Amino acid sequence: MTSADLDREYVWHPFTQMRDWNAATHAPLVIVEGHGAVLKAEDGQEYLDGNSSIWTNLHGHRRPEIDQAIRDQLDRIAHSSFLGLTHDVAPRLARELVEASGLSGHKVFFSDDGSTAMEAALKMVFQARLQRGETKRTTFVSLANGYHGDTVGAMSAGHSPLFHAAYKPLLFETHEVMSPACYRCPHNRAEPVRGTDARTSRQCNWECVDELKAALDKLGETASAFVLEPLVQGAAGMTMHPPGYLEKAAGACRERGVWLVLDEVMTGFGRTGSMFAFQKEKIVPDLVALAKGLTGGYLPVAVTLASWEIFDAFLGEFSDLKTFFHGHSYTGNALGCAAGLASLQIFKSENTLQKNSVLQKALANLVAKFWKHPHVGDVRQEGLICAIEIVRDFKTREPFPFADRIGHRICEAARKHGLLTRPVGDVLVLMPPYCVTEDQLAQMTKALWLGLEEILPSTKGS
Repeated sequence: MTSADLDREYVWHPFTQMRDWNAATHAPLVIVEGHGAVLKAEDGQEYLDGNSSIWTNLHGHRRPEIDQAIRDQLDRIAHSSFLGLTHDVAPRLARELVEASGLSGHKVFFSDDGSTAMEAALKMVFQARLQRGETKRTTFVSLANGYHGDTVGAMSAGHSPLFHAAYKPLLFETHEVMSPACYRCPHNRAEPVRGTDARTSRQCNWECVDELKAALDKLGETASAFVLEPLVQGAAGMTMHPPGYLEKAAGACRERGVWLVLDEVMTGFGRTGSMFAFQKEKIVPDLVALAKGLTGGYLPVAVTLASWEIFDAFLGEFSDLKTFFHGHSYTGNALGCAAGLASLQIFKSENTLQKNSVLQKALANLVAKFWKHPHVGDVRQEGLICAIEIVRDFKTREPFPFADRIGHRICEAARKHGLLTRPVGDVLVLMPPYCVTEDQLAQMTKALWLGLEEILPSTKGS
């Protein structure tokens, strides 16, 4: 049997309608190699990795420094328990993460992926409040359309009807506030303007911040923490927040004694232009969840950075039972930590953030063309995250019916031109690895444009 046959016979894929997958007339694409920003399929065809292998691969595939770090660690030990033991790799990675974040005094708790990093953060908040005697502070506040992972706690903090509706009976109650997503914000009085990001042309009075403040005031001493993805909400449709929102939200939380929990699973490690998104607005979060790019896209390692204030609530006598009774079998995995250290070293040796500033300008110039298409409603970019929202009507922002799968079909068409990327609904996403060249960026945007023209031909041609 071929790899594709074996897949259809035995595998269940995430976020995939398997009836369509198994009934498809064409065989699944089987990736067998990767190098830099290029992926190679089993049939020999090469593709550009337009979404960094689902937002994880930072420096490119088969990065020699990370490959060697993993080989060197394999010559020593692959994994040992982190319960009651430590090793010589995880503590070094923890120190590097604290220094890179600028969060002096924060402690680093290791786990496996973004969901588990967020699950740990939520449990830390809940238990710390109880152990500090703040027993009324049990309510989490989070943004509309939020997505923080697929564990029960992470789903509870999210508000995504598409992903979470079926599990609603399993979830604990959280308080939802509006997302500061300017393009579809009901308080944005500005008409759509071609060539202008809705965050730039918006006309509002920061009603999103007022709603957050009002919610926190109404909850009073029951409000425990505010949970959000800073600057960019990924699975919500790559919605991007206006500059200043995070700073204002953080201030509102600080004034009311509410802890700030940031999900930087996607936005962390240089994606938005700074090492971490929260650094762009110079705020100090209480907890930060990191995953995806932490190991350069090689191995599943995640961390939760927790403030000393929260960590201190867990200190006591053994008999006090203040221990954080939460963990994972592969916590602090040595191979993953070695990869993470190598990835962070690349940021230093290659001045990655400075190099990315050049790439993001090149990407902005290339995607400006999409504004000319009648079915492009918004083009927004934060660092090396670019989102192109497809609509039925530009003036009204009316979307296409969900069942039409416009975004999916455009990306399928772009694949024929050598690009692999995955949309979020009808939002086309480009999130290239940092090793990408400007020529490769041009190829990516051209392929996406050709895919768009195939599914939705413009009246002016391509």
